[in-house]
Amino acid sequence: MDPQIVSEIQARLKELETRERITIPLAIESGSRAWGFPSADSDYDCRFVYVRTVAKTVTLFPVRDVIEEPLTPVFDINGWDLAKALRLMYAGNAVIVEWLKSVFAYQLHEPFRDAALDLADVVCDRRLICKHYYHLAKAQIHRQNFFQGDVSLKKTLYCLRPLAALMWLSHHPERAVAPMNFQDLRQNAGFPDVVSREIDILLERKALSSEMGSERLNPVLSGFILDTFDGFQSFANAGEPCAVHQGRIDDFWRHWSAELSPR
Repeated sequence: MDPQIVSEIQARLKELETRERITIPLAIESGSRAWGFPSADSDYDCRFVYVRTVAKTVTLFPVRDVIEEPLTPVFDINGWDLAKALRLMYAGNAVIVEWLKSVFAYQLHEPFRDAALDLADVVCDRRLICKHYYHLAKAQIHRQNFFQGDVSLKKTLYCLRPLAALMWLSHHPERAVAPMNFQDLRQNAGFPDVVSREIDILLERKALSSEMGSERLNPVLSGFILDTFDGFQSFANAGEPCAVHQGRIDDFWRHWSAELSPR
């Protein structure tokens, strides 16, 4: 993490708070840097959760629940309104929990983050989290044309990460949410040694290549990805979220909207 770029992101977040009249209790690095496989020219993927004033939160005419800054070769900065983040958590979208677990924080209100993680431990539905990762892997595999010909090194890792999360969750039936970092996933996901060696080679090449680097994938790795994905088809349809947690999520939203709302 380049200290100058980190300082610039922090300054931009402060400017956003003033311009949009919001509070940002969580701003983290996501994407390949946080997942553990950046390229030499990877950009910075800052993601954040924000809270607007009470008047803008409780209104008949709500504004858009996403803030997106202009994309540049270095900066990719955008965030979700707290209500959107909580609805997605309830629906089984693992992204917000990954944000909460990121080790790279640009701006952090620790009591909010800790309370949100406690909430996630209670309300996250393992079935829906697995469904999320299954469809994430499916989308990436389709984009790679099932590994016919040269494929993107970056996107191959984007296939492997959700599959590793599913493998990790299969090995940890008592857990609903997997680690965010790819290396943490690998340690306890049950990768065969021959596949793990190919992943090491892929990671080394990715680290030295550009974001757009591509080549033909070793059949050992492509075959493993496709076979593993096929083995998780039971996660394709996981049903609907359980309504029993709605009250707890709503209470969390009410409390932190009032606590963090700009005065």
